[in-house]
Amino acid sequence: MKTKPLLCPERLRHVPRQFSWIDQRLVGDRHLKGRTPRALTLYLFLCTVADAQGSSYYSDESTRGMLAFSPEELRAARTELVTCGLIAYRSPFYQVLSLDPVAVAASPTPSAESRMGEARSVGDILRLMMKVP
Repeated sequence: MKTKPLLCPERLRHVPRQFSWIDQRLVGDRHLKGRTPRALTLYLFLCTVADAQGSSYYSDESTRGMLAFSPEELRAARTELVTCGLIAYRSPFYQVLSLDPVAVAASPTPSAESRMGEARSVGDILRLMMKVP
């Protein structure tokens, strides 16, 4: 195994006392491919401020101030990250999501009433609209 040189040994990184990390699978599994710079900036910010469960709640105003985003830029970056499955969001809460594959449960689909406020698949929404079980 090739040894990599330490270019600046006096500045060798150590795991900080507070919890914060970036998963290397973001690059290896190509989660970053095609993301906009603003979405990546928001993701880095959320990874940095999240607790051990990936949760954080910064107001839109605070987040925009920290990142110098307009309201539209923040909305677009957040929507992009939600759409690609990197974060979950329900105002004012963010959750940085695990990159582990999600196991599909064999249980029946919950009723519409029990899923209020949860993310739904397009198929579920269409079935609800057409009243198909």
